[in-house]
Amino acid sequence: MSVQAIAWSPSGAVRIVDQRALPEARIERDLESGEAVADAIRTLQVRGAPLIGIAAAMGLVAGTRELRAAPREGFLARLHELAALLGAARPTAVNLRWALDRMVRVAAATPGGGAAVWERLQAEATDIWEEDRAMCRRIGEAGLPLVPDGAKVLTHCNAGALATGGIGTALAPIYLAHDAGRRVEVFVDETRPVLQGARLTAWELVHAGIPCTVIADGAAGSLMRQAKVDLVIVGADRIATNGDFANKIGTYSLAVLALHHGVPFYCAAPSSTIDVALADGGGIPIEQRAPDEVKRVAGRLVAPAEAGALNPAFDVTPARYVTAFLTDRGLEHPPFRDGTQR
Repeated sequence: MSVQAIAWSPSGAVRIVDQRALPEARIERDLESGEAVADAIRTLQVRGAPLIGIAAAMGLVAGTRELRAAPREGFLARLHELAALLGAARPTAVNLRWALDRMVRVAAATPGGGAAVWERLQAEATDIWEEDRAMCRRIGEAGLPLVPDGAKVLTHCNAGALATGGIGTALAPIYLAHDAGRRVEVFVDETRPVLQGARLTAWELVHAGIPCTVIADGAAGSLMRQAKVDLVIVGADRIATNGDFANKIGTYSLAVLALHHGVPFYCAAPSSTIDVALADGGGIPIEQRAPDEVKRVAGRLVAPAEAGALNPAFDVTPARYVTAFLTDRGLEHPPFRDGTQR
C-alpha cells in the first residue's frame, strides 16, 4: 500500500509528510499558512512536480483562511500575493504554475465576497488533488502492459506516492503490476546529491513490499551491459511540446545509456506536465541549488570546503531518447500541442 503524502488537517491546514526526515523517521507537519507551504516546497519538505502543484493550491486555501470575512477586493489581493510567493518557490516544475493559475482563474470567476471565494477555492484545491489521484491510476494502467511478470525496472529520483497525490507516475505501473501478482524487481538509482532514490523511492517500495535494490548512479550502465535491466521509467517536471523533458539531474545520462544498450526508456507524467508554451527543452528553466548539497552528505563535508560545486537540480533529455510517454491519456508520442497529439 502506498503512502499518502498530503492531506487536509482537521483544522484546514495542509498536512504533509516531511520528506527531509525519511527514511529515518516519518514526520507529519501541519502547514498553517501560504508562507509555510512555500517554504516547505523550497526546502524539499514537499517535492515532486505533481505534489508541488497540489501543495501550492492547498497553500492558497490555508493562507487565506483568516480573510474569509474580508471584502472581495482585499481577499483577491492577498490571493495574488500568495500566488506570486508560491510560484517563485521552485522554477522548473510546470505543475506549480499550472495549479496556481487554475486557482486564480477560479477565484476571479467566483462571485461574492471572501467567504464565497474561499469555499470555492477549497473545493478546487481538493479537485486538483483528487484529479491527480485519478491521473496516477491512469498512468499506471497505461504502463501496466510494459511491466510483465519477472520484469526488472530501473528508475531515477522519486516519482511515486511521495511525489504525487496518488500512487505516483513512474512507480504507478510498478504498483499495479505488484497488485496484479506479478513479480517485479526495481533497481533504484540513489540520485545524488539529495538521494531521493535511496531515501524516498526505496522507502516507498519497501513499505509496499516490492523488492528493490539501491544502486549508485554510476552503476546503471554496467547493469544494462549485463542485460539486467528490462526497462527504465522516470518521471518529469516539465515536458516541451516536442517531447524534450526536464527531470532530476542524471536522467539525461540514463537515457543515453538506455539507448546505447537497447533498453526501452519511458517518461511517465500527467498531461498537466506538458508545457504547451514551450517548443523545445531549450526554454526550460533549470533550478540551481546550493553547492553544499553536493559537498556534504548527511551534514558531513565530503569535499574540500574551498572547492567549488555545481548543483543543477535538473537536466533536459531530448525527445529522441524516449521510447514513449506514459500519461493519463495513455501511451503517447510527441509532438504535443494544446495538451494533445498532433
